Amino acid sequence: MTIYLAIDIIDGACVRLVQGDYSQKTKFADNPCEVASRWQRLGGEFIHIVDLDGAKNGGTPNLDLIKKIAAAVDVPIEVGGGIRAMEVVEKYLSSGVRRVIIGTSALKDPEFVKEAVARYGERIAVGIDAKDGMAAVCGWEEVSETSAIDLAKRMAEIGVKYIIYTDIATDGMLKGPNIAAMAEMVKAVPVNIIASGGVSSVDDVKALKETGAEGAIIGKALYTDRIDLADAVAAAR
Repeated sequence: MTIYLAIDIIDGACVRLVQGDYSQKTKFADNPCEVASRWQRLGGEFIHIVDLDGAKNGGTPNLDLIKKIAAAVDVPIEVGGGIRAMEVVEKYLSSGVRRVIIGTSALKDPEFVKEAVARYGERIAVGIDAKDGMAAVCGWEEVSETSAIDLAKRMAEIGVKYIIYTDIATDGMLKGPNIAAMAEMVKAVPVNIIASGGVSSVDDVKALKETGAEGAIIGKALYTDRIDLADAVAAAR
């Protein structure tokens, strides 16, 4: 299992939210490039970046910064947040980014996802964020009437190979991931599931590995020194 290191960006700074709530924001660093470099030095395998400005408003407001992060590290990077047009996909994939994550459009514009997958294959991932099992979009501010699993099945049918599955209730809470929900998602769809939300200990990493998840994203637990990165990477192997 791969450990993904979370860098969430608002106004150029590295932040963490609680359950996706923009009003509950904690800034951890002014320079995300330095954070990415530190994660790499400590053994990080993959950087997971979310442009929270883009997630809320669309576009690529932090593109230049993300280019700098990609240039600062040798490990691969994936980026999500506000990716709702092919030109945005192309901008990121030509800027040193390994994989882009389409979120809101997976529900609202599946034809866009289908076209992106046809062009770029496994470099296209889909982010599915769930609140009480239902897919949430637009920076988690809108909860749909579509279940996360049904949306995942639709994405698998059009060729998506990677899904980042976030349980909003656990995100940023440091109380452990929703293991049952992750296991259910892994079992339901024949794609690589990357678990996001609530990872706060090496035991959490081990539990997620047992579900069959391809990866686990760690954020707040690293920033608050609740988990040692080297231990997490070792537990995932």
